[in-house]
Amino acid sequence: MSRINATCGCLLLCWVVPVTAQQPRHAPAVLERIALGSCARQNDPQPIWDAIVAAGPDLFLFLGDNIYADTEDMEVMRAKYAQLGRIAGFRKLRDTCPVLAVWDDHDYGVNDGGSEFPKKEESQQLFNDFFEVPPDSPRRRRAGIYDASVIGPVGRRVQVILLDTRYFRGPLKVRPRALRKSYLGDYQPNLDPTVTMLGQQQWAWLAQQLQVPAELRIIASSIQVLAGEHGWECWGNLPLQRTKLFRTIAASGASGVVFVSGDRHRAELSAAPSDETGVNYTLYDLTSSSLNQPRKGHKDEPNRLRVGQRFSRENFGMITIDWKANDPALLLAVYGMDGEQVMGHTVHLGELRARQR
Repeated sequence: MSRINATCGCLLLCWVVPVTAQQPRHAPAVLERIALGSCARQNDPQPIWDAIVAAGPDLFLFLGDNIYADTEDMEVMRAKYAQLGRIAGFRKLRDTCPVLAVWDDHDYGVNDGGSEFPKKEESQQLFNDFFEVPPDSPRRRRAGIYDASVIGPVGRRVQVILLDTRYFRGPLKVRPRALRKSYLGDYQPNLDPTVTMLGQQQWAWLAQQLQVPAELRIIASSIQVLAGEHGWECWGNLPLQRTKLFRTIAASGASGVVFVSGDRHRAELSAAPSDETGVNYTLYDLTSSSLNQPRKGHKDEPNRLRVGQRFSRENFGMITIDWKANDPALLLAVYGMDGEQVMGHTVHLGELRARQR
């Protein structure tokens, strides 16, 4: 195990633009350290921000349950966002580096919620306000909080794709109580072909984003993409939609896809080979959760795609990119409360390159 060696406190991103822009207007920054995390209850202490700031990230991805709102009262939700905004460690992070965010169920407004939530439009407005989404952003004009940006110069471009797994999502299928076990959750696969995860417009948008030039593509999903056996919320609840996601990536020919996710109140890395997904390179999903709500239960929770061990204490994730190597290396890692590395796996960009069949 090794402690993060942070040498800089702040990096100015000179170019963070919508992916529809083809050329940078200013000298671009290079992303080398992308931190991520999820599940931060706003009325509990959040000391882990100190370790995240000390790690010197160039960008932080907030992966959902950024607050625990669980309400249809927008004044209550606004007050809970204000609580997060007052936390000194989080304020320091926002002063240190840009923050990009997606929501999950609790900050969306309802546990395990989807398209049926009656206050989703109002919730989206509060989300956009808190995370200072610019007035001219598409997030201000369309349903859902999905978005994408490209950061960096040609040869070192990182595309960050933020998915909305709540606003459009159809119903989940509840597992009969008699079939539940201590390590299996509330849901079983819903094979109804009419049920969507992303909605028609977001699916079409995603296919377009995967055509945008980039060397590395980080797709942020609030729920796990690859791990699907535990029966709690994940893309595996809607296996036809999960298959559609893989087929969309494969059809695009996009290289460099890595998933990041939260939600599970534990950290783990999952890897799915080509014969599992139809994408002709291995897909990884780095799950980081929770920032201040660790969970020790479900010790036998299955995940046949897991790489290494899970970590169930407070944690944050980090993707560290070594662009100087002939074949740039990505360290997909998880760090504990004091900044100590507790999990790590290295993959080279060349291993994430779409090949001609």
